[in-house]
Amino acid sequence: MPGIEKLPIEETLEDSPQTRSLLAVFEEDTAAISNYCSQLYQAMHRIYDAQNELSAATHLTSRLLKEYDKQRFPLGGDDEVMSSTLQQFAKVIDELSSCHAVLSTQLADAMMFPITQFKERDLKEILTLKEVFQIASDDHDTAINRYSRLSKKRDNDRVRAEVVEDVYTSRKKQHQTMMHYFCSLNTLQYKKKTAMLEPLLGYMQAQISFFKLGSENLTQQWEDFLGTIGTSVQNVRREMEEEVRQMQDTIQEMERSCDSIYAPCDPDPAHSPVCRNLTRKQGYLYIRNKTGLVSSSWERQYFFTQGGNLMQQGRGEVAGGLVTDLDNCSVMAVDSDDRRFCFQVTSFDGKKVVTLQAESRKDCEEWIATINNISKRIYLSENAEELAARVNQTAIEAVTPSPSFQQRHESMRPRHVGRTSSISSVGSDPSPALSVLSLDALVAPDTPIQFDIISPVSEENSGQSKSSAQSGRRSNPFGEGGDSTSEDESILHQLFIVRFLGSMEVRTAESPDVISETMRQILAARAIHNIFRMTESHLLVTCDCLKLIDPQTQVTRLRFPLSTVVQCSSHQDNKRLFGFVLQSTGGRGDGRAVCYIFESNNDGEKICDSIGLAKQIAFHSEMDLEEQSRLIAASSRPANPSASDGHVLVLSHSHSEDSDAGDEVKKRGESDA
Repeated sequence: MPGIEKLPIEETLEDSPQTRSLLAVFEEDTAAISNYCSQLYQAMHRIYDAQNELSAATHLTSRLLKEYDKQRFPLGGDDEVMSSTLQQFAKVIDELSSCHAVLSTQLADAMMFPITQFKERDLKEILTLKEVFQIASDDHDTAINRYSRLSKKRDNDRVRAEVVEDVYTSRKKQHQTMMHYFCSLNTLQYKKKTAMLEPLLGYMQAQISFFKLGSENLTQQWEDFLGTIGTSVQNVRREMEEEVRQMQDTIQEMERSCDSIYAPCDPDPAHSPVCRNLTRKQGYLYIRNKTGLVSSSWERQYFFTQGGNLMQQGRGEVAGGLVTDLDNCSVMAVDSDDRRFCFQVTSFDGKKVVTLQAESRKDCEEWIATINNISKRIYLSENAEELAARVNQTAIEAVTPSPSFQQRHESMRPRHVGRTSSISSVGSDPSPALSVLSLDALVAPDTPIQFDIISPVSEENSGQSKSSAQSGRRSNPFGEGGDSTSEDESILHQLFIVRFLGSMEVRTAESPDVISETMRQILAARAIHNIFRMTESHLLVTCDCLKLIDPQTQVTRLRFPLSTVVQCSSHQDNKRLFGFVLQSTGGRGDGRAVCYIFESNNDGEKICDSIGLAKQIAFHSEMDLEEQSRLIAASSRPANPSASDGHVLVLSHSHSEDSDAGDEVKKRGESDA
């Protein structure tokens, strides 16, 4: 090729400085060619590796598309159209994978092989010749220097012959090596052009062959298929954009409407009133778990009602677990030392107590109302929410006196009380007293209701306080008397777990319907004023008095002398509700009468029977312990089967005295016998 400089091989024997300078230029050019060739080799090798990776990836893609039918997607159904479309794509991509494999083989033969040969063979050969030439040149210089140092005075033929032979050998070796080195450098000027053009020519020919092969495989049929798929993709994209737009509108609307509920507290109770008609509810609550005798921890769980059960479920759990049964349970708001908005759910048998914390007061009241509705089994009806609304509306209207009671009778007829125990059912057929007495005759309108436990005001208690003050003895502020000898010696001690619902003053203590009316008034007032808290106490029944004892401190909260208890009764439908009436003065027709309503874990009739038994033992206080024990044993057996269904027990003095007289006659008969 004209214009290419070359090294003069004829001047290798002379080895002039000009020849050495020209050799240095060729060596510098060889180094530049070697560096550039290495970079070009790396770039072409990347193309080859990428093509191999593309061929393998294409084959893997085709295999995955064929296995689409074997996949089980949780949200994807059996889409036959999608499956068939992917199978067609798998067929096309499999053919393309074969084309890519052919292209990889052509690139290896036509592109990588020529440049690899130039890099590994030609360039390395020149580097080897350069090292050999450098060694031969150094040996020649050493031999010439030794020859030039031969002494003229001490001429030795043998030494001179060795030096001459050494110069001959080194010069010949240098000359031959230099000629081959110059030849390789001159040849490199041609090889560098072919080594760059041949790989590029092979690359282009391989690509053209690949495109021709792909054009043969992608016929007009595949072009129509791809056009149809493109149209389907555009339709799906438009549907997606429409769905995204709707979701964005929903997000903006919810952000505007839910801005007030982001705060955990209730900023405006009037804006979001408490819904008391719920029979199902779910949400996050904190549950208190005991970690020791006196220590506890709070854990946040997701709670939901399922039928008559309260369930909880933690994050990451597949299903929820049962917390407690809500049928016939009791729920009330409680105060916690370290938490707010707490409420307590007690099972129907009182064995399991669950303490929960809501996020706000509204949420707490809704949970309490929902559990109350479930405990009444309202959820079993067809229209549960409508029935709950009617029940709550009835509770609200219950505090308004009905005009029909005011206009039923114009005259008041005296009520006859028999000598024996009068027993009737509360809430069943109207009694004679209810038919003649209006609501005003039982409970005075606008009578305040006491929802917390307070000590009763009676002349007996005030007299005791005065006598204790005069004698210099300090009275117990919690209602305990100083002298408890008679109470400790009492033969009857029965303890019940009760919860105080409320108390209010009544106009009459004689009517058996006064307790049922008081129950209705107190329960309705609690529902209207959102009062769910109930104070739990232990009711101790003795022969002298009734005591309400704090279960934690064992301090007596209230003490009711047994002589002031006029009557007690339980509710007909809810057996756990009971109450009794206290007469603060000695006379039954005069003075202040107060009715106390409680909820118990036991049957209310049992508590009423226990109070009646205590009254009988108190009136037979002159009997010895053996006779009192017989009386307790006789009272534990049902003497009158027809009275087992009763709920009201009138504790009259005449009844007790007549019973006492009957017992004395019986004792005399036994002694005579």
